[in-house]
Amino acid sequence: MNITWFDEDVYRLLLRLAINFFFITIIVRFFYYKISKRKDYLFTYYLMSFIIFFICYSLKKLDIDTGMGLGLFAIFSIIRYRTNPIAIKEMTYLFIVIGLSVVNALASDNISMTELGIINFFMLGMTYCLEFVWLLKHETRKTILFENIKLVDISKGDALKAELERRTGLSINRVEIGKINYLDDTAQLRVYYYDDEQGYSDYNEQAV
Repeated sequence: MNITWFDEDVYRLLLRLAINFFFITIIVRFFYYKISKRKDYLFTYYLMSFIIFFICYSLKKLDIDTGMGLGLFAIFSIIRYRTNPIAIKEMTYLFIVIGLSVVNALASDNISMTELGIINFFMLGMTYCLEFVWLLKHETRKTILFENIKLVDISKGDALKAELERRTGLSINRVEIGKINYLDDTAQLRVYYYDDEQGYSDYNEQAV
């Protein structure tokens, strides 16, 4: 069995990976996260970017036709639309598992063992760092139907926040006022809070 342990393409892989990492970090970490504070999507954007990068890099070195390449990417859309909706983070893990399986299964003599090791260990390390090491606060939100419309006033912002914290038990960062219905004296409010500080994690927007 002819196994290539190392070739010059390793340097090309590392250079392209460094370029991709640099620009993805600027876009995702310093543009997107600075505004949204959504740690779950930060996790998703990073890992989806890298697994797609590795799939494309691997497929480029393989002798496959365009139809097969498109068919491989169609796997993900089929899974997305043929299964029950799942959380974005779980969907990302599913994408990573399938992506690495595709790369490892299709690896041929054109891909050295060093390149294959870099791909697998990079995804493993990046996933671990984003999940357990890179401790960024994740600001999540809930949509609440609030009936005490007298407190829905800019001048009563502190009182509104205190009342919402009393009812939900959350430490709220900010409140946004949505639709106001004066017929039944209700208003839709969107409350934002750091789920890391609440003792549990909730990445889904819910109405309470």
